[in-house]
Amino acid sequence: MLELDDIQHLALTRVPALAGRYEFLTFASGDGGRAWLSAMVDRVSSAAEARRSMSTEHGWVTLAFTWTGLRALGVPERSLATFPEEFRQGMAARASILGDTGLEHPDHWVGGLAGDDLHAIAILFARDDAERARCVQAHDRLVAGCAGVTVLSSLDVGAVPPLEYAHDHFGYRDRLSQPVIEGSGEQPTPGSDAPIKAGEFILGYPDEEGPPVELPQPEVLSRNGSYVAYRRLEEHVGRFRDFLADHTETPEEQELLAAKLMGRWRSGAPLVLAPEKDDPDLGADMRRNNDFDYKRMDPYGYAAPLGSHIRRMNPRDTAVNVRRRRLIRRGATYGPHLPEGAPEDGAERGIAAFVLCASLVRQFEFVQNVWVNDKTFRELGNERDPIIGNQDGTLEYKIPKRPIRRTIKGLPAFTTLRGGAYFFMPGLRGLRYLCTRTDSEVAP
Repeated sequence: MLELDDIQHLALTRVPALAGRYEFLTFASGDGGRAWLSAMVDRVSSAAEARRSMSTEHGWVTLAFTWTGLRALGVPERSLATFPEEFRQGMAARASILGDTGLEHPDHWVGGLAGDDLHAIAILFARDDAERARCVQAHDRLVAGCAGVTVLSSLDVGAVPPLEYAHDHFGYRDRLSQPVIEGSGEQPTPGSDAPIKAGEFILGYPDEEGPPVELPQPEVLSRNGSYVAYRRLEEHVGRFRDFLADHTETPEEQELLAAKLMGRWRSGAPLVLAPEKDDPDLGADMRRNNDFDYKRMDPYGYAAPLGSHIRRMNPRDTAVNVRRRRLIRRGATYGPHLPEGAPEDGAERGIAAFVLCASLVRQFEFVQNVWVNDKTFRELGNERDPIIGNQDGTLEYKIPKRPIRRTIKGLPAFTTLRGGAYFFMPGLRGLRYLCTRTDSEVAP
């Protein structure tokens, strides 16, 4: 059974937050960092608590730490050495593996996210702007009273209008395809595959291959924890709209092209089930909008192109070992909404996302390297993910069509990585263990 009272809520629940702030912190003093954590830990909601208070609570806190942050808090060296290499190195050091090159290289990241002095993140989700302001003020007061604790940077996030459903700045409906974790109490919707073993996402439980192995030590720190890959992706909304207009003749063709890039209409309706015309009712229906496969229903990509975003992020029945590659996605949009028809205003806007998993290499890095940025994915050649892939203007996008497929050359970058980091999100017992460390400890 999952220990829902120890797992931080972010791993298992989506809270009804319309606003939030991400605070990125550094600890110049271990005592100051532990004082900050000791004051914050009681504000962190477990999955069980978040579910009980979902209708009444107004704010939710999640805490996670980089490898250097765990060291700053006093985790002994022999314990630090038991964490996997990719986490110890950090995301910036893995840039070439992830395809974070050119304008997406860590040299261009903002907010201090590429440096070793990034130690922690406090994710403050709020039901509304007023609650966010209250949470931020309370956190500011706490940080001011903890010697050596500094906020390197922060990012306000909030829902994009219209607020009836979650969507990004491009207008695509979000939160449509998530794995269901065995033991979480959730049931998969039709077409969403059977529940996946908890150990694929949360440390200390069996995964798809068997019992847990090689967990970081001590167990009190690692059990019920998850690795978190943070990605801040700027969305170039004006560029995206111009691209659609430049490559089509009518508004209807624009919407179809947008759907071909994603694999779904912006309403959320999958092209496999609605190949010619949008079906907003289908897009909004969670009992139907994931009830499809590729091998039987669209093997050649005539509906959803083989290189479309959703086919890369979850190839379903057209790739091997998919259940060991799945990811839990959380996060929110940031930046001002750009109304339809408005010219580009130069403001930064995008998605600030968290990807949760039990193995950064097997899950996040594999998906990023092989499915997102590999130009030979599905033997396509000279393509990357059209939405989040690293585009430099030299690649193309192919749309299968009878009798002749359409090839768009020189695909521009619709998103740009503005920052990222690898964090470890302990369980609540793990957080309290960190509060008890001292700078002079030499044993776990």
